[in-house]
Amino acid sequence: MEAFLQSIGYDSWVLPALLIIPLVGAIILLGLSQTADSDAELSGSNARARVIAFVVLLIEFIVSAGLWWSFNPANTGWHAAIDSQWIPMWGIRFTLGIDGIALMMILLTTFIMPLTVLGSWTSIKKKVHAYFAMMMILTSGMLGVFMARDLFLFYVMWEVMLVPMYFIIGIWGGERRLYASIKFFIYTMLPSLLMLVAILYLGIHAGSGGTPNFSYDNLVSHPTLAPRVALWLFGAFFAAFAVKVPMFPFHTWLPDAHVEAPTAGSVILAGIMLKMGTFGFLRFALPLFPGTAMNPTVRAVIVTLAVIGIIYGALVAMVQPDFKKLVAYSSVSHLGFVMLGIFALTLQSVQGALMIMINHGISTGALFLLIGMIYERRHSRAIESYGGIARVVPVFAALLTLVSLSSIGLPGTNGFVGEFLVLVGAFKPYPVFTTIAATGVIFAAVYLLWAIQRILFNPLDKKENEHIPDLNWREIGLMVPFIIVIIWLGVYPAPVLRRMEPSAQKLVTTVTQGAQLGAQAGAPAVAVSVTGAAR
Repeated sequence: MEAFLQSIGYDSWVLPALLIIPLVGAIILLGLSQTADSDAELSGSNARARVIAFVVLLIEFIVSAGLWWSFNPANTGWHAAIDSQWIPMWGIRFTLGIDGIALMMILLTTFIMPLTVLGSWTSIKKKVHAYFAMMMILTSGMLGVFMARDLFLFYVMWEVMLVPMYFIIGIWGGERRLYASIKFFIYTMLPSLLMLVAILYLGIHAGSGGTPNFSYDNLVSHPTLAPRVALWLFGAFFAAFAVKVPMFPFHTWLPDAHVEAPTAGSVILAGIMLKMGTFGFLRFALPLFPGTAMNPTVRAVIVTLAVIGIIYGALVAMVQPDFKKLVAYSSVSHLGFVMLGIFALTLQSVQGALMIMINHGISTGALFLLIGMIYERRHSRAIESYGGIARVVPVFAALLTLVSLSSIGLPGTNGFVGEFLVLVGAFKPYPVFTTIAATGVIFAAVYLLWAIQRILFNPLDKKENEHIPDLNWREIGLMVPFIIVIIWLGVYPAPVLRRMEPSAQKLVTTVTQGAQLGAQAGAPAVAVSVTGAAR
């Protein structure tokens, strides 16, 4: 496979192709939407739109899958890198590249997106072409965030992905969709403007001859910033990323967005978009400002908020009457583990954080899809509306149980590996916080197992539930890839860990050495490039 990929020059075109393919699909769908003149033609056109969307995003996944084989973990530099001029007078370049961290986020994205199309097959009935076009534009924006090596390009992609999600929630969401979409947009956009100001400052500060320089490689090796300036700039990046994670107490937009979004919107939010915040900390906030990020006070505040989020998210999830909102609050708890792992900054904790990012996307995405399937049949997400349906829908019950067990971290499933690594890696620097965080695993078992009991195994005492149809072949086929990955990553995560380890180790070394140099100089440090030696 490696020889074949090299023979077609795969690394030289794969990243731009991954950005372009969904955009081409979006243009095709928007053009197709103008051709239907009657209801019958519109129905046929909608069916074609679903097929086109699935085929385009399946091609996207197949193209991206080559990165798994072409990626060489021993090379800690950028892979599949390209660098070309974009806006020369502003010092902005179109620069892409991936490392072991971005690789897994890209594969997670391209894996989930075609499955969300299958999950939307029958639930989206209006403006079908526009809906799938928005999903494809969103795909390009999300992938661009993971690939960008120019901070201005990163910001453009960061904002691009907000627009289609705003429309997905606002047009195809639930009864309170306008409120949820506006809240989502405002909460995530305003902190991002602070990040834009920080990016402009960094670019101008690092520029020469009056031309800014937004190159990531240049900025992580740029001369020392004044301590107060570094703190403010780190704060701007922190605001943008913390809201996106979302960390406690910046999480209040999330439950509304999840509950009101269509099923695919919830899957994308939980599976991919929440990881933008944690990825931002790993890629930008820590390497750019190692001295500030590793300042004992700053670090302690962030770890404290992470642990509060773990416990708070689990306790609030425990009392939710709405199953979808329960899963939404569980994300606050799971992403708290990620933040704990990132700021504990050991190799084990960072790898654990990355594994949780992947596994949360798989398990929670699958949960939202299952909730959407049962909602289509029963038109209710209230837990009390169900009871005893395991005997009526045994396939659904088996899948929901397995996915829930993976979400609570049962050994042998994907959820266990990441949480175990985070707790092991974080215990030495933060033994008390880690011990408290470990109780979140227990709370997770409580809120999900209790929900399963009430939905599946209580007495079947409602006539509406006696004739619910079980999952059809499309829905079973949709869930099979999730189940395969859940078991694979639970039993044999080594291939994924091998590809991430060098990049994770490089990050830990970069930030640690940068913080030490800053401490010696009495100021936030010069950072060491993640892709190579100190400059």
